[in-house]
Amino acid sequence: MNNKIEWIALDWGTTHFRAWAMGAGGKVLDQVKSDQGMGNLAPDQFEPIFLSHVERWLKGRTNPLSAFACGMVGAKQGWIEAAYIATPCTPPRNEQLVLAPIGDPRVQVFIVPGLSQNKPADVMRGEETQIAGFLANIPNFDGVACLPGTHSKWATINNGVVKHFTTFMTGEIFGLLAKQSVLRHSVGGRGWDSAAFISGVKLAMDSPELVTQELFAIRPQSMLHDLPANQARARLSGLLIGAELRATEHLWSSRDVCIIGDPKLAEHYNAALKFYNCQATIADGDMMTLGGLHAVAVSALAQVS
Repeated sequence: MNNKIEWIALDWGTTHFRAWAMGAGGKVLDQVKSDQGMGNLAPDQFEPIFLSHVERWLKGRTNPLSAFACGMVGAKQGWIEAAYIATPCTPPRNEQLVLAPIGDPRVQVFIVPGLSQNKPADVMRGEETQIAGFLANIPNFDGVACLPGTHSKWATINNGVVKHFTTFMTGEIFGLLAKQSVLRHSVGGRGWDSAAFISGVKLAMDSPELVTQELFAIRPQSMLHDLPANQARARLSGLLIGAELRATEHLWSSRDVCIIGDPKLAEHYNAALKFYNCQATIADGDMMTLGGLHAVAVSALAQVS
């Protein structure tokens, strides 16, 4: 297999490590996933951890294999800082890649920089590559990209240019409330209730000033009225996503929308938008990451060949 590997795709975030061995035409030949994110790593740990995961792809190499990486691996606390590119801009190109320090001659690692916004201040790392993957398929997209996750992004795009974007801590707040707040006693498990979700979305859209009150109300409802955990969990999600949609209504109410992310989470956002008659396009986040890295890799490898 190794002689068929043309390059390595790498998505290295704060809590995860994901690498793919890529063949001709962007075909995935092999992959590895790990929870060894960069969040708790010292500078001298990046190279050995990377090599431990991709060693099997490097055996027998006589010429260096190129790896193209995105995510928080390019932050100040990462392997090497890949300075942000200021918006408005197109997604990062091959000439903007940053070479990471590595002692193994069998591989070289190029890191994709993130995007920044001066006013209001905002940053992204990793999502720019997903946007690039989406634009590789729809280069003339004119609308809004919603990238739900720990820190949800809403990016306005016109003819391949990211004009501006905004970030919401929706996913992180959900995780904190579900695991570390008093609500943890009410929202356990992984169950789901679509009606409870939409009711939470609607309340947040109609009365955003009541969101924190309604968040607490989940607890007494479960204590006094036996609110099932699946309904409580869905309502919590609906309240938080609804607050996000209320703040971005000026973006999605009158423009084309694409949702890029984990399919399950993307479907929650899509259900909420559908309730308000917004028909969005959904794109798988991993596939868009690979598409964005593929676009960069093809350009970079063609330049050196």
